[in-house]
Amino acid sequence: MLPSIPIDKVLIAGIALWSLALYMGFSPLSDWVTEQFNRWFNFAERSLYTSQSEFERTRQGREAQNAFWASIFSIIPFLIAGTLLNYGVELGLGKSWTISMGIIACIGCGVYDLGRRDGQRPR
Repeated sequence: MLPSIPIDKVLIAGIALWSLALYMGFSPLSDWVTEQFNRWFNFAERSLYTSQSEFERTRQGREAQNAFWASIFSIIPFLIAGTLLNYGVELGLGKSWTISMGIIACIGCGVYDLGRRDGQRPR
C-alpha cells in the first residue's frame, strides 16, 4: 500500500483565493504578463525552425497554441504572490482567517475590476 501524502486543503484553497483576487484586481498587469509570455514563446519557437516556408505554413496554429500556454503560465506569478499573502494572513491572523480573507479579497477585487472596466467603457 502506498503511503498517503498529507494535503492541506485549507492552504490550497487560501492560495487559490488570494491568487484569483490578485489576478482580478491587477488585470492590466495580468494581461501584460500574458502578452510577455506569448511574445517569449513565439520568439523561442521561431528559433527552432530553419526553413522560413515551414515556419510560415504552421504559424497560425503555433501562435494559437502559444497564446494558450501563455495564459496558463501567466498564473504562476499570481500563485507566488497569493502564497505569500496567504502566509502573511496566516501569520498575522491565524489559519482560520486565510480562507475568509481570501473570499473577501476576491469579492473586493472583483467589484473593483468591474468598476474599472465600466469606467473605461466609452460613453
